[in-house]
Amino acid sequence: MSCGHCEQAVEEAIEALAGVQDAEADRDAEQVAVDGDISIEQLVTAVEDAGYEPKA
Repeated sequence: MSCGHCEQAVEEAIEALAGVQDAEADRDAEQVAVDGDISIEQLVTAVEDAGYEPKA
């Protein structure tokens, strides 16, 4: 993520998943905080589908 638009796109992709109440991306920390009950695989797929490369 390199800009506010990127943060928003990642947040929206994750928040669209069933079981997610909230997602907050922080491009400076290169992290996303997720409030909900989803698997890592679902999270990775959502980020990839949004056009971004998740990091471990």
